[in-house]
Amino acid sequence: MTTVSIDADIKAKWPQGHSSYSPGSPEELAIISIDLLVKELGADAAHTFIAQIFEKYPSEHKATSALERE
Repeated sequence: MTTVSIDADIKAKWPQGHSSYSPGSPEELAIISIDLLVKELGADAAHTFIAQIFEKYPSEHKATSALERE
């Protein structure tokens, strides 16, 4: 597996406020992105959008979630 580091400064604004982020890893970037997506679309629509992205990848590459492992 490859190690990826990210050097980014993200400034997000919406009518109710704003935030600044500095992700250092793909995981941190994903958390920020999902948080902003939920703020924009709502939780259900964001979940549907993310599910569509995962459909692009074969099932053998999907990691099992913590709930599936229990």
